[in-house]
Amino acid sequence: MTETANDEYVYDEATGEWVAGGGAAAVASDDGAIVVRDSVGNVLADGDQVTLIKDLTVKGAGQTLKRGTLIKSIRLTGDAQEIDCRYEGIKGLVLRAEFVRKR
Repeated sequence: MTETANDEYVYDEATGEWVAGGGAAAVASDDGAIVVRDSVGNVLADGDQVTLIKDLTVKGAGQTLKRGTLIKSIRLTGDAQEIDCRYEGIKGLVLRAEFVRKR
């Protein structure tokens, strides 16, 4: 089997993941803005609605958010994997993008 340019991967220190050398999975866009993707690869933006794909225990709130919970009006934080959001009774909720799916 011969190696081609498609077989090359580059370690991205910002995310800690191996990404394709062609740049198809790049985290930063051409203009330098950070691109935040959900668990299935959809690009997230401020104001989007997301659904949880896993039960999450919220530290300090004594509450568990169940799978399928709808979170409205998210805000991007500048980190490629964190989104800021609000939910009933929980202030300052920050979720990892890997646990949500764009609605």
